Amino acid sequence: MKIAVVGATGLVGTKMLQILEERNFPITELLLVASEKSVGKEITFKGKAIKVISVEDAIKQKADIALFSAGGSTSLAQAPLFAAAGTTVIDNSSAWRMDPTKKLIVPEVNADVLTLEDKIIANPNCSTIQMVVALKPLHDRYKIKRVVVSTYQSVTGTGVKAVEQLMNERAGIDGPMAYPYKIDLNVLPQIDVFTENGYTKEEMKMVKETNKIMGDDSIRVTATTVRIPVMGGHSESVNIEFVNDFDVEDVKALLAKSPGIIVTDDTANLKYPMPLDAHDKDEVFVGRIRRDESQDNTLNCWIVSDNLRKGAATNAVQIAEYLVANHLVGQAVEA
Repeated sequence: MKIAVVGATGLVGTKMLQILEERNFPITELLLVASEKSVGKEITFKGKAIKVISVEDAIKQKADIALFSAGGSTSLAQAPLFAAAGTTVIDNSSAWRMDPTKKLIVPEVNADVLTLEDKIIANPNCSTIQMVVALKPLHDRYKIKRVVVSTYQSVTGTGVKAVEQLMNERAGIDGPMAYPYKIDLNVLPQIDVFTENGYTKEEMKMVKETNKIMGDDSIRVTATTVRIPVMGGHSESVNIEFVNDFDVEDVKALLAKSPGIIVTDDTANLKYPMPLDAHDKDEVFVGRIRRDESQDNTLNCWIVSDNLRKGAATNAVQIAEYLVANHLVGQAVEA
């Protein structure tokens, strides 16, 4: 496989390279792509120094798969050019997620909808990915009516500038601000910009993306997304109302045997998922599983995952792995 990583010098691009190496993805040639200011820089992959090239050079080299993490505007402009050259693009930005002609994929949930014709595939929002991994087996068994989710999201989801702001604040250093307020020792109930209905774009992403990935517009979703001074992952408090009743122990057993999930639920010994436990891991951790005693057929749970891995880079690489395993790449066409 000839693989391109577009945005290779960024936070998620760097993580993609780490995961490609860890999972020993079958790469015969690796193209590292970034903005003009990074062209010529060297990045080490599997002990070998590889020079960063331009988007134009990468398109000409006709990679089998391009993993994009270079922002929405870059993806809108460049992904179709890669696709026209026969490259299958897996895009981590929000650019294509709600495009009705593009698939929005979490491999444990809906990879089976992919075909050879899908040349631009969207990687969902980080907070949506970890939630739907847990929702899918529950929906199949009990049928979900409504989801109420509140998120507690790491500053790493904003990028390098936000991480630097947090570290500067802890060190008492003045520096560039990624947020309009201090983040350390604080909680910001805003992720992305506010929309006309009073929700943020991040909250509306969770609503719309959940319906699209699950393939069921009847599931009602409402979200509140919050940024917290944490460096290792996103946490979510999720309240799920089902059509059918359930047994809590059956729910735990169902989740424990579902792909990509680790159940950590032992309150007697104070065992529950935390960002520190999920850091640098690919699984979605679920705990605090209990019945909502205020309403029939309703469950509360706590979901944690590393937002840079399963929430972004790992999910993209897993999509690539699925494409390779199912012979859904390699049908290059002339531009």
